[in-house]
Amino acid sequence: MRLRGAPLALLLAAAVLAACSSTDKPKPKPLPAIEKPIAGRQVWSARLDSVRFPLGVSTAGGVFTVASTDGTVLALQPETGREVWRGSAGERLAAGVGSDGRWAAVVTRDNELVVLEAGKKAWHKPLGTRVVTAPLVAGERVFVLAGDRSVHAFDVRDGRRLWSVQRPGDPLTLARPGLLMPFKDTLLVGQGPRLAGLDPLRGTLRWEVPMASPRGTNEVERLAELVSPAARIGDLVCARAFQSAVACANADRGNLAWSKNVGGIEGVAGDDQLIVAADASDRLSAWRTASGEVAWNSEVLMHRELGSPLMAGDTVVFGDASGTLHWLSRDSGAPLLRLATDGSGLAAAPVAIGTTLLAVTKSGGVYAFRPN
Repeated sequence: MRLRGAPLALLLAAAVLAACSSTDKPKPKPLPAIEKPIAGRQVWSARLDSVRFPLGVSTAGGVFTVASTDGTVLALQPETGREVWRGSAGERLAAGVGSDGRWAAVVTRDNELVVLEAGKKAWHKPLGTRVVTAPLVAGERVFVLAGDRSVHAFDVRDGRRLWSVQRPGDPLTLARPGLLMPFKDTLLVGQGPRLAGLDPLRGTLRWEVPMASPRGTNEVERLAELVSPAARIGDLVCARAFQSAVACANADRGNLAWSKNVGGIEGVAGDDQLIVAADASDRLSAWRTASGEVAWNSEVLMHRELGSPLMAGDTVVFGDASGTLHWLSRDSGAPLLRLATDGSGLAAAPVAIGTTLLAVTKSGGVYAFRPN
């Protein structure tokens, strides 16, 4: 089943992309006037090669670490955009970038894991499996979640393989980034619709929580993998199960807090008050973090092909297919501010360090914004 699952996953991803680019798709809803605007502006920009792979932007170590299709990996100072360091993987990229502020890890199209230290290539290792999820660098280790949802751990200093785990999984997997993140002394991994807590030293399973109940009459309809980004709020980890649910689990105790059946393909954002996400039609919903009760819904950005959001203070920020960033009120969903990039669409969810928000576009534009 694994051999058949990989090409089927690719077909599924292609179908999703084709649907997004169809001439029959609904027209975006006209943007409403902003009644109570907030002030914000672009403060600096940089330029990379195109970003035609699933990009993860790291904020570890107080710097933005980004990467581009041609293998460039770049760390930027958030206040001014000054280059902290620049390096290269030497090959075109398929996934990245993960960083702990010192080490940065990417995966090439030849399925090779490449680790850099302050921009200098430290080591590289063939993986023998396709990867679309940015590696995780934490605790002197590099963790890789492969396309077949196997998990691999390497010593960050010398590339020595420490362990690999292939757990029973679903026959199909998505050709898009899965969930891979740290929580205290536990490694969190999405395994289909289940959130698994692994021992990062040995790879053994500590607990497992079903975040969604897959529905449908065939394998494609029942596909409900956890996708990134997820949101961590204290002991809660909240995530999207592809086209199935938004759910939160207590990652300290290893049990489900709540789950809501809702479609959608992008990740979530949240804080101690609200969890926010868009559904497949770009209808926005906010759920109360503690209970999962609906706090508000909004249709102001319908059919704009929204990416994953960022919670930033009293606002939530979405990027759309045109690369426009929309700041909305966290408490009501009302529009507050719109700022444009280069029109090519965002390559990753926006991220922030302090008051500086960073957006990276598919054409390689790197844009920093800040409230006035």
